[in-house]
Amino acid sequence: MKGNQPPTDNFLAPPAMITVRDNDTSVVHNRHASEMHTGARCASSKRMTSKKRVAILISGRGSNMQALVHAMQAPDFPAETAVVISNRPEALGHSWAQDHGIPAVAIDHRAFATRVAFEARLHQTLLEHGTDLICNAGFMRLLTGGFVDRWKDRHLNIHPSLLPAFPGLDTHQRVLDSGALVTGCTVHFVRLEMDSGPIIAQAVVGVIPGEPVEAIAARVLEAEHQLYPMALRLVASGQIRISNETAHFPPGLSLPAPVLAPRYLGHPGSEPQR
Repeated sequence: MKGNQPPTDNFLAPPAMITVRDNDTSVVHNRHASEMHTGARCASSKRMTSKKRVAILISGRGSNMQALVHAMQAPDFPAETAVVISNRPEALGHSWAQDHGIPAVAIDHRAFATRVAFEARLHQTLLEHGTDLICNAGFMRLLTGGFVDRWKDRHLNIHPSLLPAFPGLDTHQRVLDSGALVTGCTVHFVRLEMDSGPIIAQAVVGVIPGEPVEAIAARVLEAEHQLYPMALRLVASGQIRISNETAHFPPGLSLPAPVLAPRYLGHPGSEPQR
């Protein structure tokens, strides 16, 4: 996936520093025998550790899921992977989790007559694994208000733009078409409206005029892999307070400052040809 990507010039920043302002057969369990979690066992596990238990929702290859899983393997990380849940049994990320001994559950949304029925099974699975926090990592399903409200301020999403700019699909092409000099990615709490909710953190990536959409997409994805674990650490460690639909940080919290500049600035010889 990485291939020959250009050097990384992505910069992380907290939002305050950026002013852009029924069917039982539908559930497939692929879990290591030693990793099987029942409700009782999850409760016991939570008593023995102060780490938040994180469920990761995916629909595809799950590259952000892998970044989160790797980050949570660090001893000092305040969260641990509880389960990876895919709404597509064929998702590559589901196989990756299974191969790495991570509890993996596939809940095929196509087997349910309604969104509510699908979400009821999803919610039940989250509870069975003792979930404290949810991270969307390329999860391509819109959720109803009932589910969103049930997990309010415990459900994170990442989007490949500097929200509130460019929500929705085809983000990178729209950024290039707009002539914007910077783009990036945003981690935010989930709300009913797509790609909305209190912003937790953003990474800024410069746009090179004339570059192909695949190039900017690859560099933004690399920034996502850095940003999402940082944002999850902030949430899992209890350093974020939500008030008036805005994320507030404790005084003195030290995070990298943003650099708002096209990526080619400061790189002699890499200026685009005009």
